[in-house]
Amino acid sequence: MAAMKPRTGDGPMEAEREPRGLIVLRVPLEGGGRLVVSVNDQEAKDLHQVLEQIVNP
Repeated sequence: MAAMKPRTGDGPMEAEREPRGLIVLRVPLEGGGRLVVSVNDQEAKDLHQVLEQIVNP
């Protein structure tokens, strides 16, 4: 039986690499819950470039 965890958005943003090589990003959301995204290395680089344009114009 799976462990029951509270579904809250509280907590830090997290990123970790899975054993199969994907990067899993967990982002807390307003109102509770988390957005969970799995990306490969190229997708992570693309995301970094897009966000960098917004953060450091």
